[in-house]
Amino acid sequence: MDQNLKTRHWNAKTMGQNLRTIDWNVTTMDMSLSHWFDYLTADYYWVKFDDRIFYALKMIQAIYYPLLAIVGVPVNLLTIRILSRGKCGLSKCVTYYLVAMSTADLLVIILDLILRHIPIVYREKFQFLDSVPLCNIHAILLYTATDWSVWFTVTFTFDRFVAICCQKLKSKYCSEKTAALVLGTATVLSCLNNIIWFFMLTGRYWLKNAPGFCDVSAGVLLSPVWAAIEFFHYIVTPCVPLVLILLLNALTVRYILVSSRGRRRLRAHSRGESHRDPEMESRRKSIILLLVISGNFILLWAVLIVYATWRRMWNLGYEHEFGSVYVPDYLVELGFMLQLLSCCTNTAIYAVTQTQFREQFKNLMKYPFTPIVKFVQCCEQLNH
Repeated sequence: MDQNLKTRHWNAKTMGQNLRTIDWNVTTMDMSLSHWFDYLTADYYWVKFDDRIFYALKMIQAIYYPLLAIVGVPVNLLTIRILSRGKCGLSKCVTYYLVAMSTADLLVIILDLILRHIPIVYREKFQFLDSVPLCNIHAILLYTATDWSVWFTVTFTFDRFVAICCQKLKSKYCSEKTAALVLGTATVLSCLNNIIWFFMLTGRYWLKNAPGFCDVSAGVLLSPVWAAIEFFHYIVTPCVPLVLILLLNALTVRYILVSSRGRRRLRAHSRGESHRDPEMESRRKSIILLLVISGNFILLWAVLIVYATWRRMWNLGYEHEFGSVYVPDYLVELGFMLQLLSCCTNTAIYAVTQTQFREQFKNLMKYPFTPIVKFVQCCEQLNH
């Protein structure tokens, strides 16, 4: 029995040492959730702390991703419905942007969360995808929807910047027609930007969690040309949007602070006026909505941006002057978890910052139960 126990531990140790194949620096062994749990809880002294965090995140994802899908789909559908009714006290221009952002988030939840990450977590249930040669087409749709989610946030940020800081341009730019044109242009350009994935990736699903989730040849993986194309993609989305959002927000906040001090000085010299300033209250609400949405995007995307950029440099043999640049594997898992969470948080942001949206949301949630309430009230009246 002792000999069998030693053999078992030796085999487990060998498995642990060969667990990860260096390719995108992610786990490539076909492991089920029971294996993840075993490696997380067993006293295998050769399993590193970083690996235990990796296994813990895989276990959390088994609950986190389905729950996020169950919440994210109906919540985004409700948000689109509420905003489309135009009863939230927002201009039609702003409504266009927010509806577009919610629609893009809904597509990301379907294409990325439901059709990509859940099959990866429950890979033993989705092995049939190996025989479905559609991964590169799926990649085009997924990355296009992700680009829409990111760039619609940028266009909304720029629209609010113009509305607050550029009064002369506001009447021309902040209109329904301009919003439709800007959103349409961003939609077309995002589609064109992601066609390249059809040629870069294969049609075979890899079912591994990496920035490129389809199988890819070694020639593409190690090619400087393809690396340049991939870097360009990361620069366009989401690095450039990140910089633009930070810049626009900084300029907007600076303008509001300067104009607020000027208005307070002017109103201090006037007499017989109310201390309430409707214009500044409107600006304050706009900047709160803008900063919360932009800050949410920046915080939840930051980890994935760092990991994806570093991963490509590592594959090309990049080394720091003091040695190889090491980033733990679990960061890619955490990055995807945070990035997908960003597709479900905008509804909460609207509810917190917009009173009328909150009221509309409550009414819509009560709507399915209205006939039941009326029926009960009618029964009570008949009994009396």
